[in-house]
Amino acid sequence: MSTSQLSTPPQTAAERRAAEAELRTFITKFAPDHLRLVTAVRKSLRKRLPTAYEVVYEYRSWFVISISPSEQGYEGVFGIRGDADGVKLYFNHGKDLPDPEKLLKGSAQVRSIGVEAASTLARPAVARLIDEAIARNRVPFPRAGRGPVVIRSTQAKKRPRRRPA
Repeated sequence: MSTSQLSTPPQTAAERRAAEAELRTFITKFAPDHLRLVTAVRKSLRKRLPTAYEVVYEYRSWFVISISPSEQGYEGVFGIRGDADGVKLYFNHGKDLPDPEKLLKGSAQVRSIGVEAASTLARPAVARLIDEAIARNRVPFPRAGRGPVVIRSTQAKKRPRRRPA
């Protein structure tokens, strides 16, 4: 049995508050005009996947929240990306999803849709894509518990560039 099939390890209230505060700083740093929108997208996906991990990555000019069955972001079904230009919902296996309305953008395995408003996720065609992505996910989500927020800042891991001699 994989670790993601077990109950989600509990995240204390203090740990959740700290992770939420750090996530909020990422959002306001990179997408200040989109704070409410990112919050609404997270809430919508959390309603569908209450045991999902939200694995947060900070990059130079954007952040990504992977909605994943484990603390491994690469196992995620979705990614919420925010930056100064807007919010996108990424489908990690979007290339394989039926998309008769051609909503998914991109040419690689991962495809995305722009999220202009919280109501975007409620549109029937988008809701079908979300449902299909969840149904096709290869890694099961935990059966019980509330998924934690896990911060995986990539900035702290990057080494400074060396200057040419």
